[in-house]
Amino acid sequence: QVQLVESGGGLVQAGGSLRLSCTASRDIVSMGWYRQAPGKQRELVASITSGGSTNIADSVKGRFTISRDNAKNTVYLQMSSLKPEDTAVYYCAAGLRIIIPSAWGQGTQVTVSS
Repeated sequence: QVQLVESGGGLVQAGGSLRLSCTASRDIVSMGWYRQAPGKQRELVASITSGGSTNIADSVKGRFTISRDNAKNTVYLQMSSLKPEDTAVYYCAAGLRIIIPSAWGQGTQVTVSS
């Protein structure tokens, strides 16, 4: 069973930046980030494979960047130009296919104030 440990998150003003990190206990093909805002469904924000292929949700494209350090089994989500609507709990996810994660992180709160 893969274990995921997240770090980062917090409170930031609109227009600001944050970086989330997630380290897996072993190598895994796909890693990424979901988010869930109050009263909304969990949505996939960004993902990256061990080969470097990325997918970014349209809602954050141009503002969020995902990257990965395979040697450290760590994925990063760099969030810039943050908006209040980005406020959510962000969950690291991993698996053979990111749309069906086999492991989840504990979640980290991101709050963007207007």
